[in-house]
Amino acid sequence: MPPIPDVINKVPMMYRAQVTGRCQLQRLVPKAEEQHAQRWTKEWTERSYPHPPQFSQNVQTRSYSISWRFVTNAGQDDGIIRPVMGARGWPFYPGSSMKGLFRSACNPQQKARYCGQELPGGDMAPGILRFHGGYPTNKKWVEKLLDLVHPQQDYQVKRGNANHSAFMMISLYQPELNFGISSSEDLSPQEWTEIWQIWEKAMAKGLGSRVCAGYGHPSSISGDELYPPHRIHGRGMASKTLSGAEFRPNIFRAAIRGHALRIFGGLVPAPIAEREVDKLFGGLGSREPIVGLVGMKFVADDLNIDRHGRGRFEVRTYDVTGQLSWLLTRPLPDVQREALKNLILRLNQFAMILGGFGKSWRRIDHPFFFEEYYNHPNKSYIGCHWEWIDKFKRDVQIAAPKHLEQFMNNRLLPSVKEWLKLQGVNLNSQYAQEWRETWHTAKVQVWGRIAQNQEDSIAVKWFHQPYYSDNKQGIRNSIKGTSITGRLGTIGRIWHRMYPQFKFSQGDTPTKTRGYVELITIFPDQSPECRQFLTFLQQEQQDFQRVWPLNN
Repeated sequence: MPPIPDVINKVPMMYRAQVTGRCQLQRLVPKAEEQHAQRWTKEWTERSYPHPPQFSQNVQTRSYSISWRFVTNAGQDDGIIRPVMGARGWPFYPGSSMKGLFRSACNPQQKARYCGQELPGGDMAPGILRFHGGYPTNKKWVEKLLDLVHPQQDYQVKRGNANHSAFMMISLYQPELNFGISSSEDLSPQEWTEIWQIWEKAMAKGLGSRVCAGYGHPSSISGDELYPPHRIHGRGMASKTLSGAEFRPNIFRAAIRGHALRIFGGLVPAPIAEREVDKLFGGLGSREPIVGLVGMKFVADDLNIDRHGRGRFEVRTYDVTGQLSWLLTRPLPDVQREALKNLILRLNQFAMILGGFGKSWRRIDHPFFFEEYYNHPNKSYIGCHWEWIDKFKRDVQIAAPKHLEQFMNNRLLPSVKEWLKLQGVNLNSQYAQEWRETWHTAKVQVWGRIAQNQEDSIAVKWFHQPYYSDNKQGIRNSIKGTSITGRLGTIGRIWHRMYPQFKFSQGDTPTKTRGYVELITIFPDQSPECRQFLTFLQQEQQDFQRVWPLNN
């Protein structure tokens, strides 16, 4: 037999060891012509059957659509999360996982009848139901399989020089899944209805992995919501993926989790703040992974993906409207549930008032508020903009800068302190002094003013040109490109927001004005540029007033 040339590269990626030079699915190699994960998924999907596996006639089936992404971890390769593969090469949700989730939603009688029970003497009596798992209903599952995960919490909140990098995951994008259940007994239609109701109750918690981050939630079924969903609208840059770009709902969890860490860190030492945030949103923990108490779900009902810019400055953008829900993953006593509801509600409001969600959330949406910036070619998209929709316009009544102090001191901070006290945390004067962004009166300042209209942002120009200049004396004071505004590879220390201004009256629908409450949030460092800029704010301008904290 003649030798096969280049035989080593003819071995499918699926059968290669996860080592350097052979196959490393999790590694993202910048500017590589083809990532290992791309070749791996191409070899897999090309050889899978074109039609979905079919359950036998005695199996009851129902199909459900997933609102965003869905993943089950096969656990077969180190360092990467990828789906379990079933019949005909199709990814599937295993029957064993389905049974476990179904069982968690049963009462004791249902659990014994449908899933089995332990008998005296240690034997087990089987249940009457057989769980056959779930398969995608069509071949659209092969699209947008590659998923990027890029944790940035340490980089954004704690240390500007913290390591951070993106890595691969493989998940299904908005699949429709067909689930099968059969029984060893003939059951009435009424009992099958009850069985599917239990399954839908179970699915409402989320299917598969990473459900706390918005993965695996059915579009049409709601779980244990802490409070009615917020309806919001946003626009900005879409997240870049290997298959193009997409709007990724996990931006909401990342933002709220980050803000929780900043605010907890302003009240308790860093290790306690991290521990309490991990308990709320999940995390790796110091010894073993922690399942979060709160999950999130976002269902987009209007999503447009477009383009902005040209050439190497071209980016994909989103314009989205949808409902953001926060779900309780396990039961809580009433007192704690009420405190948690208030905490998550206030954290959402905090994020909407002072920043945004997703890429470039620290800056206002430049195409919307600073259109002249794009009179010059070759300008990147900067910023994002989010607003409440419908009745939620009344959600936080910030019609003037002074209302921010009322929100912080009367609503947000009391809800955080109440939650921490219920967790047995002792509140004293210690806080996370070493973090770059800690919400403590000694670490942060918020300044505000009323902008008359969309074009009336004063601070946006400070990011791009001197905030003060005197040609006669040759003075040009600027924060552009400094540690305050940040630059390529360095994250800034300032947030800039144009929060829509509404008129409120009791019982009436809020009326949107042409104005905005312009807010800048600064976490000062010791740089000369920062000290100079704070002196300018305090002594040399009349537009912005310091609105939090007022007593330092």
